[in-house]
Amino acid sequence: MAKRRNLLAGGAALLVGVLSVAALVADGSPSRNPDEPRSASTPAVAPATAPTAPPARICGNAKALAGPAAPPAGAVVVSTKQNLQTLTAAHPAGTTFWLAPGRHRLSNGAFVQVIPKDGNRYIGAPGAILDGANRNKYAFTGSAERVVISNLTIQNFGSARGNNDEGVVNHDSGSGWVIQANTIQKNAGAGLMIGSKNVVRGNCLRNNGQYGFNAYHPQRVAGIVIERNEITANNTDNWETLRPGCGCTGGGKFWSVAGAIVRGNWLHDNNGPGMWADTNNSAFAVEGNYISDNVAEGMIFETSYNAAIRANTFLRNGLGKGPDNDGFPAPALYLSESGADKRVPGMFNQTFEVSGNVFTDNWAGVILWENADRFAGSAANTSTGSGTLVNPTVVTNETCNAANIKNQPYLGDCRWKTQNVRVHDNVFTLNPDKLGDSCASRSGCGYNGIFANWGTFPDWSPYKARVVEDAITFHQGNRFFSNTYSGPWKFMVHEQGNSVNWAAWQGAPYGQDQDSVIKVTGER
Repeated sequence: MAKRRNLLAGGAALLVGVLSVAALVADGSPSRNPDEPRSASTPAVAPATAPTAPPARICGNAKALAGPAAPPAGAVVVSTKQNLQTLTAAHPAGTTFWLAPGRHRLSNGAFVQVIPKDGNRYIGAPGAILDGANRNKYAFTGSAERVVISNLTIQNFGSARGNNDEGVVNHDSGSGWVIQANTIQKNAGAGLMIGSKNVVRGNCLRNNGQYGFNAYHPQRVAGIVIERNEITANNTDNWETLRPGCGCTGGGKFWSVAGAIVRGNWLHDNNGPGMWADTNNSAFAVEGNYISDNVAEGMIFETSYNAAIRANTFLRNGLGKGPDNDGFPAPALYLSESGADKRVPGMFNQTFEVSGNVFTDNWAGVILWENADRFAGSAANTSTGSGTLVNPTVVTNETCNAANIKNQPYLGDCRWKTQNVRVHDNVFTLNPDKLGDSCASRSGCGYNGIFANWGTFPDWSPYKARVVEDAITFHQGNRFFSNTYSGPWKFMVHEQGNSVNWAAWQGAPYGQDQDSVIKVTGER
């Protein structure tokens, strides 16, 4: 009973936090929860320092993952000879199921799956495994709310190169789910889908075919917590090779999420980015994570808004992608058409904060980028059909067209802008000897930067030539300051390929990092 009470109390406490985030996102009002921001722009609580070691060693950690050795009072006991699917159908909403030790399987059939009812709880005993045997596509599906799944190993759902952009656990992104202390591994597609008001805490998400998790719902996801998980070695099917340029791989993906706390996770050794917020995400607090050894970027924030990325450790990210990226730096943190805008409700809508982080021996550091040819209505907008969030009742992907684009509000509001970004009080360390012989400035190694491309497309674009290059560099409030550098850093500024040294970066006309210090300099 004690273990059950702890599980449910923990989930309930986190759900209170999630609900306060959701309310803040909805109206921008201050939160009364001491763990949440006191205003829409300035958080009350943040980690004091970036972690010096992984904060969440979950995979293979029996103590962190083990469930109760005896069934909780009132629970339905599920033996390995029983079918969890049929037991779920036979019992009412709110039932607790305790899975006995051993390997549990569903009956044959690709679309045989467990469909929970509202408030159901699925708790595993030590050694309880739900195994799809690569014959069932999904483990838990449906639209039930407030489902709890804990202390299970969930594995082998789907087949190789299957379930693309789908998930095995919470397949339909149900609301209010608590996913805690599970090992979700060796599944096709995403191990886990995340819906509104979900809490994902203390899990091992590893060796899944596409993502460890995917946060998406057609009606938007709001108010989620992802805390103290180990997320590693995902994208085993190598989807960027199967679908070149798909932008569909990594440890985890967020699509159009309003309000997220991502705290104290260890994201490492994923075949792609550690995590990726792609298209109209907003109000993110990314704090105290240890992001290491991911093949591509540690984190990407793309065509999205309003975040604080604080007190995280970024270590050895991008070393796989960087040497082959044709001189475009593959950074630990990549902000692509993303910044703060006060018209988008929720936290951090005054400035986009990158502060208190430690960047060590990544291929590159922090890159602020804007594609001059990518805007709502342009064929270069890879977020197909999406418009910006800043004036959504007027400015859409359809109204951003050749007839309107040169007039306001379309001229200003059809673009996702990298603006109001503050990169400060971070520590950037680079030792090229630890990165191999290919670490050279010509290959994009060892850069921070603010730049865009020369605008060329489409022919009716008002953003041609240096319009966006000038905007991101001089007019959109992007500042580096109060940082500490060690190593032979260079800087890409204004235009893609324009490499400058420390003195030029600090001097006119750029004026970046003027009060920062560099401890070791040198040319590469």
